[in-house]
Amino acid sequence: MTLTYSRYDLNFKVPGGTSRGVLRTKETYFLKIEEEGSVGIGEVGLFRGLSHDDRPDFETRMSWLARNIDQGKEWCLDQLDEYPSIAFGLEQAFLSLESSTRFELFPSDFTRGTDSIDINGLVWMGDKDYMKSQIHEKLNSGFNVIKLKIGAIDFNTEMELLGSIRKNFSAKDIELRVDANGAFSPEEAMEKLKRLSDYDIHSIEQPIRQGQYEQMAALCESSPVPIALDEELIGLTESGKRESLLTKLNPQYLIFKPSLIGGMKVCNHWIDLCEKYNIGWWITSALESNVGLNAIAQYTYTLKNPMPQGLGTGGLFTNNIDSPLGVKQGALYHDPLIKWGDTDQLFDE
Repeated sequence: MTLTYSRYDLNFKVPGGTSRGVLRTKETYFLKIEEEGSVGIGEVGLFRGLSHDDRPDFETRMSWLARNIDQGKEWCLDQLDEYPSIAFGLEQAFLSLESSTRFELFPSDFTRGTDSIDINGLVWMGDKDYMKSQIHEKLNSGFNVIKLKIGAIDFNTEMELLGSIRKNFSAKDIELRVDANGAFSPEEAMEKLKRLSDYDIHSIEQPIRQGQYEQMAALCESSPVPIALDEELIGLTESGKRESLLTKLNPQYLIFKPSLIGGMKVCNHWIDLCEKYNIGWWITSALESNVGLNAIAQYTYTLKNPMPQGLGTGGLFTNNIDSPLGVKQGALYHDPLIKWGDTDQLFDE
């Protein structure tokens, strides 16, 4: 068994605005496992500035994995607790290696094209006109769950945008989610949450920066808008710390990004904790290519969570690999009649 890896930079069609800045490229890596003529491919969705394994020894660890891949999947995963994106890429690559079609990791009605996954339509930060145009595009495309990234432009302008949706669509017609990416200060957060509650917001992701446990616990207890923890989960590599976080903060929702928290095995542990403490949850992608998105989508479908998920659409990048994934009427689907693009290109750079 051999493992090789390659960096691949994804280029945005339109720069993506977040509270951390504007994204024009997204660095990612691909793993390829080869054994007796079979090939498995996985994506290591490193997210600079956010991933727990955005550290100086990241590529050193990838090289270590290539040297030790003969130790097997479980042994390697046990050594990757501090490298969540690598762990998830390795999970994918082994599932791909074991698949007869390379990219059908979890055979289901989703991969057979007879069922789909409801998802939210994501509106990126930008000026008022740009965000408004995105909102109209999502509504016209049949999305009934809209997620707006907020916190980068004037808050009053963001309220106007939410108000413009609510003038025409009630909460029964359109579900609104917002993602602050930790942009609010603890001092101003409650007042902003009260203003957001005027627009029947389903939930807000990470209103304040992660790690402020006392302030976040107070918000989760008193906020008029349900709070979903996202970045707060990153770096919790020990199972005991995960449960401790939930008992301290008692959030209404958790959001799982497999590339950022350690893959499917770790997601499953989080989901068990959510069931134990009666906390809602959904899965979100984190700007992976279609390779990673495909794995997340197929895994998500097996979980049978009826809530709309936060999965991407595969349409953000100019140099994404062609895939059977598509979007119709606010749902992600997989068309088995559409072939994957040439994966060799992923290892040319």
